[in-house]
Amino acid sequence: QVHLVESGGGLVQPGGSLRLSCTASGGTFGNYIMAWFRQAPGKEREFVAVINRSGDSTIYAVSVKGRFTISRDNDKNMVMLQMNALKHEDTAAYYCAARQSRTITITTDLYDNWGQGTQVTVSS
Repeated sequence: QVHLVESGGGLVQPGGSLRLSCTASGGTFGNYIMAWFRQAPGKEREFVAVINRSGDSTIYAVSVKGRFTISRDNDKNMVMLQMNALKHEDTAAYYCAARQSRTITITTDLYDNWGQGTQVTVSS
């Protein structure tokens, strides 16, 4: 098991940028694929982005591709999500998730380590 703590959320105007961070502890970070999910009020949690263990393979949801970038620093046990050109519909609680696996996946139920979430609100 790995403990995950997100940070970096906040209020931003449409078109603005935010950078989320997730710090892991209690496990061998390099053994985990890392992902970001989000959940808006009244909606199911949805996949945003995932990165493999070495950081050289990523997958993005169609809704964020070209605007968001996921990256990781295995020396610092951190995964980041750079969010640019933010839209009202990006408003949600964003969650960091980890799965001990060699294969990346976008399936929510396969992740067994979750952070507490950080709120992102896009509003003018």
